[in-house]
Amino acid sequence: MQEYFKHESAIVDEGAVIGARSRVWHFVHVCGGAKIGEEVSLGQNVFVGNKVTIGNKCKIQNNVSVYDNVHLEEEVFCGPSMVFTNVYNPRSGIERKDEYLDTLVKKGATLGANCTIVCGTTIGEYAFVGAGAVVNKDVKPYALVVGVPAKQIGWMSEYGQQLDLPLSGNAKVVCENTNSVYELKDGNLFKTGE
Repeated sequence: MQEYFKHESAIVDEGAVIGARSRVWHFVHVCGGAKIGEEVSLGQNVFVGNKVTIGNKCKIQNNVSVYDNVHLEEEVFCGPSMVFTNVYNPRSGIERKDEYLDTLVKKGATLGANCTIVCGTTIGEYAFVGAGAVVNKDVKPYALVVGVPAKQIGWMSEYGQQLDLPLSGNAKVVCENTNSVYELKDGNLFKTGE
């Protein structure tokens, strides 16, 4: 007996693992090798490949394809119609399945609507990729990146509030929503207290 919800139009191939209280909505296709955690939401028209892991409490909005070699840690948000790739230089007439590059999206990161994550990158914990951005290199934890190609313009708290901090140097700030303390040290941001 399945412990997750599956809409009647969704296809979940035999062998797929889907955790308790997850929701698989209209026209979703989950391939047999996929491993999906608990309390995950897969919106309308989502595709999940075989060599994919999706952590607990991820939300994948409508029209997102999570291709092979993409791995999402817990609480990742994938905005509507955002794009993952898995081959850096695809050609229709050349087989490159042995050249897939791993993409890792770490805990709590947000990937905005219509952004593109080029394969082989790591998106740090609680990073925030703005809508429409094209990420072609690693993103630091807590970084706010926008544009084409994506460039860092600020820092975000775990709550999702932009923090009043310089991009580099050393500084300290308190999140107004949670009173959590964030400290910038040598161009990297750390949560240092509640």
